[in-house]
Amino acid sequence: MYGSLREYIDRLEREGELVRVKTFVNPVEEMAEIADRVVKHGGKALLFENTGTPFPVAMNLFGSDRRMALALGAASLDELPLRIGRLAEAAMSPKGSLAEKIGTLPLLGEAARWFPKRLRGRGACQQVVRTGDDASLDILPVLKCWPADGGRFVTLPMVHTVDPVTGAGNVGMYRMQVFDDRTTGMHWHMHKTGAKHYEAYRRAGRRMPVSVCLGGDPAYAYAATAPLPDGIDEYLLAGFLRGRPVRLVRCVTNDLYVPADCDFVIEGYVDPAEEKVVEGPFGDHTGFYSLEDRYPRFHVTAVTHRRDAVWPATVVGVPVQEDYFIAKATERIFLAPIRLALQPDLEGLHMPASGVAHNLAIVSQRVRYPGHVRQTVSSLWGAGQMMFNKYMLVVSAGTDVRDGRALARLLRAAEPERAAIRGEGVLDVLDHAAAETGYGGKLALDLTGLPEGEVPPLAVPGPIVPAGGIAAWSMEFYPEWGVAVLFAPPGAEADVAAFVRTNCPQARIAVLFDTAAQGLDGAGLLWLATADTDAGRDIRFCDGMLLADARTKLPGRAGYPARFPNPTVASKAIRTLVDARWEEYGIGDFLPSPSRLYERLRRGAGAAVE
Repeated sequence: MYGSLREYIDRLEREGELVRVKTFVNPVEEMAEIADRVVKHGGKALLFENTGTPFPVAMNLFGSDRRMALALGAASLDELPLRIGRLAEAAMSPKGSLAEKIGTLPLLGEAARWFPKRLRGRGACQQVVRTGDDASLDILPVLKCWPADGGRFVTLPMVHTVDPVTGAGNVGMYRMQVFDDRTTGMHWHMHKTGAKHYEAYRRAGRRMPVSVCLGGDPAYAYAATAPLPDGIDEYLLAGFLRGRPVRLVRCVTNDLYVPADCDFVIEGYVDPAEEKVVEGPFGDHTGFYSLEDRYPRFHVTAVTHRRDAVWPATVVGVPVQEDYFIAKATERIFLAPIRLALQPDLEGLHMPASGVAHNLAIVSQRVRYPGHVRQTVSSLWGAGQMMFNKYMLVVSAGTDVRDGRALARLLRAAEPERAAIRGEGVLDVLDHAAAETGYGGKLALDLTGLPEGEVPPLAVPGPIVPAGGIAAWSMEFYPEWGVAVLFAPPGAEADVAAFVRTNCPQARIAVLFDTAAQGLDGAGLLWLATADTDAGRDIRFCDGMLLADARTKLPGRAGYPARFPNPTVASKAIRTLVDARWEEYGIGDFLPSPSRLYERLRRGAGAAVE
């Protein structure tokens, strides 16, 4: 695999997958705006060589299927599930005879070679060591991505912690807001292993050592995002993907071990006795800002790096972004283990880009008995990071979960209320539509057992003549999906069911949006519909239709969230600057800013709706 991030960058360049930007580009908003344009138009990885610091910045390293496969040492993403599937089946299948048991020994011997190895001495990541007053974050090209962000954020950190009781380590990816040259926030959500370790140190009354790595083999960054169970070493997964063990060295100012070949290490500690500090806002992977909250403060004791270090960064926001391709690899890699350990009748799993990983999942399964689909849904809602899922479509085995035409046919044929499986439970902390942080409604539609063959497309209704009292409303109909979308101004109230029944009786699903959403394509509307609704509060059934209220939830109404965020949109000043400088960057044909499409969704200039 790769001995450094530069080796991966060189590979991308040889493969025609990288553009070097030689002119100065500001890490404050300008880099993010360029990267946002490039990733949404299927562009290449970017290496910003002139950053105003000693270090170049690499972005969009994972922003395509091909680059994601190259990062993980595969010819294509399809190769990965075959590799891990064979391993999982060999390891977990029953062994009846002595010969079968002996037959697994070569596999176990091979797996033993993937375990991380601790080395003596220093690694390449410690070629330059800065401690004491020299351990300053000011030398690093840390990005600010969006205008309402609370500051600069480290966006691809691999955060190392250890359970103080068991000694089990964890490597997670948690954003870090830079407060000053020696401290950052540590964004540990309540559900994350980092937060669990923090609470253990708090109970023990001890400081918590933390080391943060960036760069190195890209398999490390992927492993830090992977949905591994507690106690499974992320570097074991990285070793499997690399085909060789991760070599670890001890940090300079604490006892944690980090990859010897990574580019940067930021060492320090978190003191649970300190009060938590305000962190955020941050333009997040949901496409909206995650708003201010209180999180632990991380104190820097050392900054070490390679002499030729490259700073990796990413921008997250309205999909499609680079993180979608990381999630796409995950859904393929982990399907076999999920099938073997949890649901043997599960066949396919897909998380569309518009669902930003947690908001929407499509699964296919073999149905063998009454209640089987409900059992599958319940088990997935209780499993690892799938517990954050809000909406799920379940289709029969043999249905391609990525085939939009097949899904459209099933939705047109469905009776939504009969197909519905409702629930409530854990949601991602970043789900802004729920009234209670991290908890809300869930909805699955059982689309199995529907008629075979083509369902005729629904006819497009004639001109819509709005009824009295709702003259400001308008409606569009997607006949291939049987979905009506309605647009209403803020505060408009009317009988949605009656309006749709009168004007478009063939609709199976009707979704109400703010007027400002008119003009978005189907993917944009799906993103808004799944993000801006709580499946318990905002979904109801009437006259055989599923009705969803996906309008902005203005604070102050009972059962609504106390704060509602704005979508992430680049400032007009940055968009104008990037437009004017585009030829200087040498990236290729001009790409317009995606923010033009979404700025009308904002209410006010800040991170939260005003």
